[in-house]
Amino acid sequence: MTFRNGLDSLLRPEDSVLVLIDHQPYQLANLNSHEPQMVINNTAGLAKAARAFGVPTILTSVIAERGGLLFPQITKVFPGQEVIDRTLINTWQDTKVVDAVKATGRRQLVIAGLWTEVCVAMPAIQAAGEGWDVTVVTDASGGVSVEAHQLAIQRMLAAGVNMMTWLAVAAEWQRDWARAEQAMALTEVITEHAGGSGIAYLWEQQLLQTPVPAN
Repeated sequence: MTFRNGLDSLLRPEDSVLVLIDHQPYQLANLNSHEPQMVINNTAGLAKAARAFGVPTILTSVIAERGGLLFPQITKVFPGQEVIDRTLINTWQDTKVVDAVKATGRRQLVIAGLWTEVCVAMPAIQAAGEGWDVTVVTDASGGVSVEAHQLAIQRMLAAGVNMMTWLAVAAEWQRDWARAEQAMALTEVITEHAGGSGIAYLWEQQLLQTPVPAN
């Protein structure tokens, strides 16, 4: 296996394409590896970060008429965008999804979805085997148990897939705070979705705007 290291191994927004897979009510109903609201929050944060950096995002569901529509926290980030509905469990066997990814001309494939052990692991392992640079966002994904999620991560690591959390992905896309336009957009995402970090930023802004008491 080739080790993933060096500057070129880091994610770049101009080379990334995000695929969000099966964030649907049916899958959420048996999500036990994470607190469900955390996964919803993290996935929305990831989606907004992708939008901020101009990263093309492919939305896909499986048999939505029975499993439910993608979470509105995701689809409202990309209003009017088609959600590709599949029958194939393995997203990377769906030619419409793969063609949409290939049409971006990018090679850094970033994936998150439900469940980790099924609808994330299969496409990630297949795409990695086909030469794609694959990253799975673990905290915007989840499985039916902690064991299922962790074993899926181990299986994908063995196949050469990179693992990251959503905030790490966003930071890697930013890379340099001198990118002022993206920095402002990312700060808004952090404020909304990064928990204590967002609250601390708002507190900092409050303190900066508080007049110094007169003696």
